[in-house]
Amino acid sequence: MATSAPEHTLRITPTGTCRATILFVPPLFEEANRTRRTLVLAMRTLAADGFATFLPDLPGQNESLVPLEQVDLASWQNALAETTAAIDGPLVIASLRGGSLIDHHAKAAAWWRLVPVSGASLLRTLLRARIASDREAGVTSSLESLQTEAATASLLLAGNRLSPTMLAQLATAEVQPVAPLRTVTLGSGADAIIGTPLWLRAEPGEDSAMAEAIAADISAWSATCGIS
Repeated sequence: MATSAPEHTLRITPTGTCRATILFVPPLFEEANRTRRTLVLAMRTLAADGFATFLPDLPGQNESLVPLEQVDLASWQNALAETTAAIDGPLVIASLRGGSLIDHHAKAAAWWRLVPVSGASLLRTLLRARIASDREAGVTSSLESLQTEAATASLLLAGNRLSPTMLAQLATAEVQPVAPLRTVTLGSGADAIIGTPLWLRAEPGEDSAMAEAIAADISAWSATCGIS
């Protein structure tokens, strides 16, 4: 499946010398909308610290003209690899949640991942949201019935119409190893940053303290990878 059409990319550039580029890979589906404002705040903070920052639209998402139903995980992986290939200089890929499922084909000096999640976990969340929506509409559905339907037909899940190929890939997708890699959670400790799980909110939110923490951790991680 897929799509080689160019997609919109939000870019924030530093005013002085550029230290390196940070490319953010957003969470997938509705989680991307719920975290975008905080990611943009983090991008602005990193730009003030001398980094160029990129937040590309994935095919089928946001401003993309590609129907989401024509997209699968493989096409997202390829699109991201093409985007990173066009970036000169040191590059750090910063992926959030399901974005970590599609960042391993790209070329980078380092990777940073926040609360990575398996495709199966994302799919279960989407299916449960569909079941809850069906129940409110007086329709009976179940995980089993939706999974059977997904084998041969596209499904509308939380406002996203996903193809059988996308659904099958999500069911088995796991985060792949890359190096050098820093994996971060929310909370306290050496491998955690402060913040709230914005992807669980019903509406898009903003967490300025989390944005500052994301930027600070990425900046510190890049320095340990020889990017200064």
